[in-house]
Amino acid sequence: MSEVSLLQTYKEDPKIWDEMFGNKGIRPTYETFVSSIANLSALEMNHKDELAKKLFMSQGITFTVYSSGEGIEKIFPFDIVPRIIKADEWRIIESGIKQRLKALNIFLKDIYDQQFIIKDGIIPAKLIYSCPNFLREMVNVNVPFGIYTHIAGVDLIRDNDGQFYVLEDNLRTPSGVSYMLENRTITYRIFPDQLPKNNVLPVKEYPDLLLRNLLALSNQQKSDPTVVLLTPGIFNSAYFEHTTLARLMGIELVEGRDLVVDNHIVYMKTTKGLKQVDVIYRRVDDEFIDPLVFRADSMLGVPGLYWAYRKGNVNIINAMGNGVADDKVVYAYMPQMIKYYLNEEPILKNVPTYQLGEAENRKMVFEKMNQMVIKKTNESGGYGMLIGNSATEKEMDDFKKAIEADPRSFIAQPIINLSSAPCYIDGKLQPRRVDLRPYALYGPDGIDIVPGGLTRVALREGSLVVNSSQGGGSKDTWVLA
Repeated sequence: MSEVSLLQTYKEDPKIWDEMFGNKGIRPTYETFVSSIANLSALEMNHKDELAKKLFMSQGITFTVYSSGEGIEKIFPFDIVPRIIKADEWRIIESGIKQRLKALNIFLKDIYDQQFIIKDGIIPAKLIYSCPNFLREMVNVNVPFGIYTHIAGVDLIRDNDGQFYVLEDNLRTPSGVSYMLENRTITYRIFPDQLPKNNVLPVKEYPDLLLRNLLALSNQQKSDPTVVLLTPGIFNSAYFEHTTLARLMGIELVEGRDLVVDNHIVYMKTTKGLKQVDVIYRRVDDEFIDPLVFRADSMLGVPGLYWAYRKGNVNIINAMGNGVADDKVVYAYMPQMIKYYLNEEPILKNVPTYQLGEAENRKMVFEKMNQMVIKKTNESGGYGMLIGNSATEKEMDDFKKAIEADPRSFIAQPIINLSSAPCYIDGKLQPRRVDLRPYALYGPDGIDIVPGGLTRVALREGSLVVNSSQGGGSKDTWVLA
């Protein structure tokens, strides 16, 4: 396959920022990689594509779709062409995420304590108290090391102007990092010479960084604290990730039934008896974490866990109550939050966001609904969302009624184009829309971000929805040294 034949079918849209093509042809970041694959035949490219699929299948790299009629588990779709980010762009992303995470952590500490940001009129009290993820049970809780946001996944998009924007912050139980790691492993298998040739920075140290942080976050004065990963179980959409991370860190994967609380101390049941647990990396949502305090019908949590945490006998990662900070209405106040807490201008911009609790915003959005993305403030996974330019009149009318009934639960944003990146689909390179989720770890010694992240791809032609549950896939993300 010559360079011409590989690229001649690639039809970039001049209205959309293309990660590989610029005004002057192939961008410098992609030149080395493209020149390397230019000499590959169609047979060789197809072989690499098939090999990737087989590796994902054999390694059981899956995700779960609850609403699918095709069965529960699916192989995670993977595109073999990497998304490449140059070093100076990454430095901006990294510093922007660190700034954002510092502000969000201070916000959580403030909102569950003195609430200065409300008293000073920066954020209205009603927005906080109406948030279903504001946990009154976390008010005046002494959080170990003052850190709430230990693990964060920040979703970034690139607009037509080539700038990165933050689409949302994920501060509760962010998922997807295992796919970042597996994507890199698979890429090494199919392009073994390309990563060193392109000076790609590694991501493999993420499990070690995570474990180091988890051990450091123990509130107990122990030389060897016990850390466990608490999973909801095999039917959770991210169960593959839970097992992968526990294995890579060498810690126990437990379910709620494996833990017991006695005298406000958490123990793990083992064949040798009970063993005290010091740190819980939980992948169970707040409402299910302790049936004695939250949902009484929860079978996923541990009775008594909340009070063990409150008394400082165990640390829970991430902290409970973080959902108030990644609420999509609170997101709209991020620029003011950064200015208020850090006295800095945001390094990474927000996407313009309109709260539909305000009548003037509703009026404007209803008039321009075909140009807007409407989102429920507490939904994820691409659900509870309307993309105006592809919605039917009925869908728009249904959303208007839902918004009028409960305006606090919706925000609107202008449709952002999302940049496109080359994907190898049906034997040729085709542009598809992408986003990026880097992962940040906040520990007592500061914030670590591995150079990369999960690039999600809207594999359906013309689609803007990258979520795996909605037909999306992923690709390896290369950050160049």
